[in-house]
Amino acid sequence: MNRLFILIVFFSVSLSGYSQEKNTYRLSLEEAIQFALDSNYTAINARRDVAAAIKQKWETTATGLPQIDAAVSYQNNLKQQITPLPAEIIGGEPGTFVPVTFSPKQNASVSATLNQLLFDGSYIVGLQAARVFLDYSENAFEKTRLEVRKGVILAYGSVLLSNENVSIFEKNRQTLENNLNETQKVFENGLAEEEDVEQLQITLLEIETLLSNAKRMEQIAKETLNMALGIPIESEVQLSDSLDQLVEQQIDLSFLDTNFSLDQNIDFRIAQNLIQQRNLELKLEKSRALPSLSAFVNYSTLAFNNDFTFLDQEQAWFQSSLLGINMNIPIISSGGRGARTQRAKIAVEQANTQYEQTLEQLKLDHNNARSDYQFAIEKYENSKKNLALAERVENKNQIKFVEGISSSFDLRQAQLQLYNAQQIYLQAMLDVISSKATLETILNTPNNK
Repeated sequence: MNRLFILIVFFSVSLSGYSQEKNTYRLSLEEAIQFALDSNYTAINARRDVAAAIKQKWETTATGLPQIDAAVSYQNNLKQQITPLPAEIIGGEPGTFVPVTFSPKQNASVSATLNQLLFDGSYIVGLQAARVFLDYSENAFEKTRLEVRKGVILAYGSVLLSNENVSIFEKNRQTLENNLNETQKVFENGLAEEEDVEQLQITLLEIETLLSNAKRMEQIAKETLNMALGIPIESEVQLSDSLDQLVEQQIDLSFLDTNFSLDQNIDFRIAQNLIQQRNLELKLEKSRALPSLSAFVNYSTLAFNNDFTFLDQEQAWFQSSLLGINMNIPIISSGGRGARTQRAKIAVEQANTQYEQTLEQLKLDHNNARSDYQFAIEKYENSKKNLALAERVENKNQIKFVEGISSSFDLRQAQLQLYNAQQIYLQAMLDVISSKATLETILNTPNNK
């Protein structure tokens, strides 16, 4: 009994540990991207869209294949219909009528019909449209994957940036608290002015406010990453990549020379899908002027009686069968068919114009993305140098202030300059990551490696 209790406790603790562990993730950027491509909410629905398009393609195909329908009917004439007949036919007086019931009280029938489409122009166009729609769904799925990847990169970088931001503010606060304590003691000994203390207090209050906001933004950044990954926002995600490491990985000047192939751009392919769809819609309207041809075979059996004897073996069933061909020939639509065709032509022209606009817009987006990426790298390198300079200036003013050579106002200006340089540097790091992701999305390099 004791051994059984120990086993139960062991498995309970093990399952509890697993339950906690399954909500904790440790991911590099590449691992986070792969995770999101499988679990992101938008990516999941995009996969379902492709699956639905495949089913829709078969649904369209099936309309031209043999269709068999069956029908079972049972009728009980609770009040049978009476038909008056001239009484003369049974020897009655001329001018009088006798009531006669022709239909039996109960009847049942079973029938089956096979329908086969022989020719329909709209069916042929429908098959082509189904294939184009499937191609569009697959392209839309690929675009979603690219956007998910980009979103994860930005969210991952934002979490790293917010973590670094909190660390910097905490370090700045600690430095300011030390300065304030030392200056307070010097002031109490009459060797410093009260303004020096107040200047440091003002700066410290500002840093504490910024630190508090940075912590809130850090939590929001983490929750945003969880959303991008497709996991509950309360789950814990540990990032194995550092911000410096990630930025260095994203700096690649040779990437600026990557050839821009429109055929590989997903928006370009979607624009081509739109033109195909509009042309097929025009083709569909034209096909409605063509005749349609179908064939059918029907088999049915009928039984009737005044009593319900349809399940008895002695019940007589009367069979019939029919073979036929139907042709539907459109003749006059009072201009409606022509109006629909003209409207479809206008839609084709609009799609062509939109295609040309997309073509030029993609070229512009590529040029902008290249420029932004190059500028981000340059800004990062310069902000890194500026940060080092601001740190040296602030350090010199710290020494001068302690030695009484510099005023608290000069120290505050140097500190504010340093804090500003820190924020510019962090933002420059994130800009390198985001601009590289944008350029990769336009070039569609993740799917062409």
